[in-house]
Amino acid sequence: MEWSEHLAREQERYREGEARLPGLDDADARQKQLTRMGNAAGGAGLALLMEGRDGEAAEWFSLAAERYRESFADAPPGSWGRPIGAIKSLLLGGDWEGAEAAAGWALDEGAAGTESPIGKYAACLALLVLAGDRESRVLADDLRTHEGFPVDVADSLAMISAQDVAGYVIAVENVLESFETREDYLEDIPVADTVIVLQALAGQRNMAAELESPLLPRPS
Repeated sequence: MEWSEHLAREQERYREGEARLPGLDDADARQKQLTRMGNAAGGAGLALLMEGRDGEAAEWFSLAAERYRESFADAPPGSWGRPIGAIKSLLLGGDWEGAEAAAGWALDEGAAGTESPIGKYAACLALLVLAGDRESRVLADDLRTHEGFPVDVADSLAMISAQDVAGYVIAVENVLESFETREDYLEDIPVADTVIVLQALAGQRNMAAELESPLLPRPS
């Protein structure tokens, strides 16, 4: 895999987006462009992470989180993908302090009170970052019943919340398999980013699984 090619493409997308960023007078176009920039920055971070360049990856993941958060104010109601993107980016970059701040922001915006499964996912991630395992387990169990939400992801969140090691291993292996058998990836970057995030959350509880895949960074 030529990660350098992915990196160059994503960095160029980000810079082009930055050069064409609409002004504050066009809020809708601006928030859309900021989101595209967030996606590109996250893609650059993933390429760097797969190359083992963790420090540089963290810088791009931080940019991604900033752009997602900046875009949220003018986004349509219920755009919970932006807080999810911010939290995941910071976890991917290993910035726990930043992830805690983003988690608090997501909860302050009302993610836990939404009926949207995406909003509940944002809240569940936020609560797990903040060690609110009891509350996150309720949300994760609810997500397991939502048609259309990935069952294996919901199972993984529930197992982390319950600190069920055996259950988590099975669930996260299924999430990894779903990445390995798909054809479409965010920004066309073939990385199991959700698995990396789940492993980070599980690792904080000393229950990470032993996983190997071309879609995951090599163990350091």
